[in-house]
Amino acid sequence: MLLLTGRPGIGKTTALRAVAAAIGRRRRVGGFYTEELRARGVRTGFRIVTLDGDAAVMADVNRHGGPRVGRYGVDVTAIDAVAVPAITPRRAVDVYVVDEIGKMECLSPTFVATMRTLLDSRATVVATVAERGGGFIAEVKRRADAETWRLTRANRDEVVARALAWLDAAGRGRWGN
Repeated sequence: MLLLTGRPGIGKTTALRAVAAAIGRRRRVGGFYTEELRARGVRTGFRIVTLDGDAAVMADVNRHGGPRVGRYGVDVTAIDAVAVPAITPRRAVDVYVVDEIGKMECLSPTFVATMRTLLDSRATVVATVAERGGGFIAEVKRRADAETWRLTRANRDEVVARALAWLDAAGRGRWGN
């Protein structure tokens, strides 16, 4: 498992999406990414988008009730309906991309359980993970099979090529390389 971490806005999602697009030309990729929702230049929430094209709003400033992370109301049912199926281990997937293992996603016990199943499988995973956080976030970072890279302004442009090389090395023998 390769984990990409760093401060918010440093480019973790951008790097993960570029890795998914590049590896998707050579391998079967599954998973999801998140994208910001904006109104008049101001971030108002987040949407989950699977690599199969499913999408749902995961968090919104105008969402009332339920759990909150900062100013965002989180829709745990959206995480369960869209993110969880995208990370459920399948034989037809070589590499999973997960954006992200963060506070919002970890509000879903189903997401956490499914991620544990995925990480305990033989699947190759590239994920972004919150820079800070306890519970499952800390658990994932402590795993012996996790390699963690911290993205910075200085290294973020080279991380995609480096991650593709990491994936090629991880896949040797597994994918017929």
